[in-house]
Amino acid sequence: MLPLRTTGSPAGRPALRRCVSIPTERFAEEHWSQRPLLSTGGEFADLFGLDAVDDLLTRRGLRTPFIRLAKDGAVIDPSRYTGQAGAGAEIADQVVDERVMQLFVDGATIVLQALHRTWPPLVDFGQQLATDLGHPVQINAYVTPPQNQGFAAHYDVHDVFVLQVAGEKRWLIHEPVLEHPLRSQPWNARSDAVAARASEEPVIDTVLRPGDALYLPRGWLHSAQALGATSVHLTIGVHPVTRHALVDVLAALAADVPTLRESLPLGIDLDDPTALAPELTAVVDALAGWLHTADPSVVASRLRAAVRPQSRPEPVTPLAQAAAVAALDQQTVVRLRRHLHCAASDLPDGSVVLRLPDRTLTLPALTAPAVKTLLSGAPVRVGDLPGLDPGDRVVLVRRLLREAVCVPSSVVDALPRTDPGDAG
Repeated sequence: MLPLRTTGSPAGRPALRRCVSIPTERFAEEHWSQRPLLSTGGEFADLFGLDAVDDLLTRRGLRTPFIRLAKDGAVIDPSRYTGQAGAGAEIADQVVDERVMQLFVDGATIVLQALHRTWPPLVDFGQQLATDLGHPVQINAYVTPPQNQGFAAHYDVHDVFVLQVAGEKRWLIHEPVLEHPLRSQPWNARSDAVAARASEEPVIDTVLRPGDALYLPRGWLHSAQALGATSVHLTIGVHPVTRHALVDVLAALAADVPTLRESLPLGIDLDDPTALAPELTAVVDALAGWLHTADPSVVASRLRAAVRPQSRPEPVTPLAQAAAVAALDQQTVVRLRRHLHCAASDLPDGSVVLRLPDRTLTLPALTAPAVKTLLSGAPVRVGDLPGLDPGDRVVLVRRLLREAVCVPSSVVDALPRTDPGDAG
C-alpha cells in the first residue's frame, strides 16, 4: 500500500527562518497566534526594494486591484491614478505612472498588492513560507513618503509579518480589543473600541530599519509612520486555518442529519424565544449525538478542498513544459512540482490515487513504485523509474507533465546515466 504523503514538507522552514530571529520551534510555541515578535539583523534586499517599486509602476502594465493608494487613513479613488495606456491598451484601469508620482509627492502611500503573484522573488518566497507555516499567505508592499502615515490604527483579521526593506518606519502596537478575530469580524465594526485602545500607552513603540521584521498575530492593533526617507516594507498576510473553519465544515456535513433538515412548526412565532427554545434544544441534542460520529477523514477532505487552492504551487512554464512533453525520452530528468499538495494512496484493486487541490488522478496499479519515487521530490531520470518497462515510463511521465504534477528538471549531471539501450 502506498503511504499517504502530502508534498511540501516544512523541514528546516527556510522562509520562516528569514522572518524570525529565534528558532522556529520556539516561535511556534511562544509567539504563533499569541504575541508579537520583533526581529533584527535580517536581509531582504533580494526580495524587493525601491527599484522593484519603480519597475512595477512603469514597465509591468500594472492594473487595479493590484495597486491602491491611501492618504490620511482613506483609500484614494483609483480613477485618480489609472487610465488608458495608449494604442492596444485602452482598458482604463491601468496605472498611470505620472499620476502615481504626483499623489506620492503629495503624501499618498502606495500599496502594491498580491506581489506573491506578480514579483518573481516574492512568488518563490511566498510559496515557501506558505509551506513552512501550513497556512496560505499573501504579500503586499507599502511605500510611504517621508513623515507620512498610510493608515490609522487598526487590526487585521490575519496574522502579519512585516519585513522592512528600505527607509525607516515607526510602529505603534497595542493589545487586541478582540482576540483572534475572524474575517467576519473586521476592525471597523469596533472602530470606537479600536480608537480608545490606540489612545493608550503602546505595548511596542519601535522603529523598523532595513532587515528588521515584526510578527503580529491577528487582532493586535498597529499603525506606522515613515520617518526621514521613503519607507518600503513588505506585509505578509497569513490567512490562518482556524478551528472555526472546522465548525464550518461540520455545519456543512450536518446537512446529512435528517432531524436537522426538519422544518420548524407551522405558525411558529420567530419573535418568541420560548417558542424557539424547544427547537433549539432539539438541534443541540441532534448535533451532540452526531458530532461524536463525525469522520475525521471526511472533515479533513472537505477542509483540504477549501484551503489548498488558496496556495499556488511552483509556476509551470507552459512552453517549456509542452516542449518537454514532446521531447520526452528515457534520458529526460523530471521532478515533482514544488509546493504542490499531492496526497497519494491506493484503492482496493491496487490502483494509485493522486489527490490534487482541484482534482483526483487515478493511475494503474503497476505505476505505484514509480509514483512513490516521484513523490520523494528528488529529480529522477525517466529511465530510472522502477517497476515499469520503457514505454510505460514514458506514458506515465507524459501524463504527469501534462497534468502539471511533474516538471522538467535541470539537475542532470548529478545523476548516473541509464543504459542507452533503454532509450525509448
